[in-house]
Amino acid sequence: MSDAELLAVRDAGTPDIEGRSKRIWLLSGGLCVVEMIPSLRSFTYSRDELVEETGPLRLEFYDRAAARLAKGGVRTGFVRRLAPTVYLSEFHEAPPFEVVVKNRAVGSTLVKYPGLFPANSELPKPVVKFDYRIDPEDQPIGEDYLRALDLPVEEFRRIALAVNDTLISWLAPLEVWDFCIILGLDPQGEPVLISEVSPDCMRLRHPDGSSLDKDLFRHGASSEELVTAWQRLLDEIG
Repeated sequence: MSDAELLAVRDAGTPDIEGRSKRIWLLSGGLCVVEMIPSLRSFTYSRDELVEETGPLRLEFYDRAAARLAKGGVRTGFVRRLAPTVYLSEFHEAPPFEVVVKNRAVGSTLVKYPGLFPANSELPKPVVKFDYRIDPEDQPIGEDYLRALDLPVEEFRRIALAVNDTLISWLAPLEVWDFCIILGLDPQGEPVLISEVSPDCMRLRHPDGSSLDKDLFRHGASSEELVTAWQRLLDEIG
């Protein structure tokens, strides 16, 4: 189907799936049309807003990231961009958990395990953890629960670390502090990175110490300040 035909699917009816950040229209052949919802949410800081300008910035970053990840041997569901906030993707069922990689002691590491590491300190090696996705706040889940569901935990871990290596190499000298991804399984049982990769789901720091991610929103920055920082991020990575 042409881009115009795919966008017509989006315009013709209600989405088959709608969450906090995306609307999805299912297609034949294991594909789907995805529209980003420009939502920003922080449970910890009780903040929930729509910022229209963030949608195109997220998708622009994801478009570039998907190309880099493909070169690094990581399979993503991303196919191509159709409009500023709309893209074509493979469709695979999303599991009720996400995979988190942490290079520094930030966020949930400090909240869940106070005193274990100094705040913002670099971890001796990247930490991979799994969080059960549930409202109002995701919760850590033991890996054996995932193994009990016959999920390829070690392969998920390998892919998460490969994503980490690719992002660190691509984004340097910006620092990747942490990120979260969602891995689905194709009909053959092979893992596919099905979530977006963008400043909405990671922590990035400029060499000057400034934040280039959703931490700005978490800590009270205005919509204008957030959009300016995310545009700066895209300008920095070229």
